[in-house]
Amino acid sequence: MSPDLRSVAGRVAVVTGAAGGIGRATAALLAEDGAKVAALDRVEPSTPEGGGAWTVDLTDPAAVAAVLAEARDRLGPVDILVNNAGVSLPAAIDGPNFDEAWEATLAVNLTAGARMARACVDDLRRNGDGRIVNVASSEALGATPFISAYTASKHGVVGLTRALAVELGRSGVTVNAICPGPIRTAMTDAIPDEAKATFARRRVPAGRYGEPAEVAHAIWSLALPGASFVNGSVLSVDGGMTAQNT
Repeated sequence: MSPDLRSVAGRVAVVTGAAGGIGRATAALLAEDGAKVAALDRVEPSTPEGGGAWTVDLTDPAAVAAVLAEARDRLGPVDILVNNAGVSLPAAIDGPNFDEAWEATLAVNLTAGARMARACVDDLRRNGDGRIVNVASSEALGATPFISAYTASKHGVVGLTRALAVELGRSGVTVNAICPGPIRTAMTDAIPDEAKATFARRRVPAGRYGEPAEVAHAIWSLALPGASFVNGSVLSVDGGMTAQNT
């Protein structure tokens, strides 16, 4: 395998949800490897070295189109799309806020990913080697009470991944999904450290929560030119949690 297949250097990557956690770690890693990264988030993300940063509401189609046009003008056509942005809004099925939580969660976690793929697909197909990596969750492989909107959205991300892998595969574009398990991000900040430790001891063979950088490395591996025959895959990054509990 030639060295260029092991690097994303010179390629243009768009990373959503890039202001923190997995998205920020992914944008930084891709930039460190030489990619020109467009970091997108609803709050202002850091600007990756050699790239650019934009604040955008991914549920607003016009705003998405405008930001991608600016990113193309500055960095060039898109080679890699990482759909990482996500929200989790707990709501019981019979709770008063369920409808609001359902609509908001699916809008960000699922619909926005499809919108981003649609907006970038011509770029991704142009050289026959585009990459889409969708960040799902271990919730896509199971379920937890009171977050049914989040769980359903992440199952949907896996379904979208597989559908697009089949639809775009003949054009050379690969579409894969990452399913992070318990990771130390803003989404898990509210969980006390003692509770994290107890959960990890009981449920995670690795015995701990993961770090965003560990998920970022998995995303990077699927974005490489050399990952051209990995398509429609769903990769768990969860310290063995899913394997132990299925």
